[in-house]
Amino acid sequence: MTFLTEEQRGRMLANGAARARGETLDPLPVVKLYTLDAGAAWLLTELDVDGDKAYGLCDAGTGSPELGHVSLSALEGVHGPRGMRIVADPHFKARQQLSGYLADAQRDGSIND
Repeated sequence: MTFLTEEQRGRMLANGAARARGETLDPLPVVKLYTLDAGAAWLLTELDVDGDKAYGLCDAGTGSPELGHVSLSALEGVHGPRGMRIVADPHFKARQQLSGYLADAQRDGSIND
């Protein structure tokens, strides 16, 4: 299973390479992952050259969303309380930069987009 299209993977790798070069970034999230049977969500912007370690806004559904890294291969093995897997939202279109989503999620206690 893979969460990313080739186009998304390319954009995320480019964002990751820019950050590795020391560029200051506040990109639009590229992909939204979420659980179908729990309150967890991830808005991801970057991917390391290894193709697995992603960066973005992570919300484990505990009321404390934060910026951080996550392993895509680890997420592929996660199941919610009803046994459902994490999926990518095929209809997600970013409406603001990552910093805007962070501010909203910290205010609300969750990602609501």
